[in-house]
Amino acid sequence: MNDYGTTAPSRRLLGVYLNDHLAGATAGVALARRIAKANRGSASGPPTARLAGQIAEDRAALLGFMRALDVRVNPLKPATAWLGEKILRLKPNQWVFARSPLSSVVELEALLIGVEGKDTGWRTLCAVAEYDDRLAPAELDELRIRARRQAEELEDLRKRSVHGILERSDATG
Repeated sequence: MNDYGTTAPSRRLLGVYLNDHLAGATAGVALARRIAKANRGSASGPPTARLAGQIAEDRAALLGFMRALDVRVNPLKPATAWLGEKILRLKPNQWVFARSPLSSVVELEALLIGVEGKDTGWRTLCAVAEYDDRLAPAELDELRIRARRQAEELEDLRKRSVHGILERSDATG
């Protein structure tokens, strides 16, 4: 029986779930790197570069958990997520040859949503660890703590970005 309340989740369902999170993590790494690149040379450059590195490490940790659980990576899901992230860059706006001032806010919000989703994924794996000793609860707890710190830092960066836009719009009329 595969009732979440009494036994471990089925291997197939867990595989689907983890591959969905891997797809999100793949898109998140690409987005975090783009944000870091766009902020290079600014006050937000060092924190966004650090976050991009951590988010890539978190994706690697997820792959490690998938290996430990003998979950096969579905190559279509991460590839589709990566491609989708690239396509989203093409969204039309009035800024054809430059970044819109709102791009930073929207990208930080998207990454914040992804980090919060990652935290829920770590919590789910903590629940799986109750039934499966191939997972390291202490490592999952550390990843959860780091995800919450990342979310706080992204929220601070998002607020600063919003204030910067408002200050520019006040100055220009």
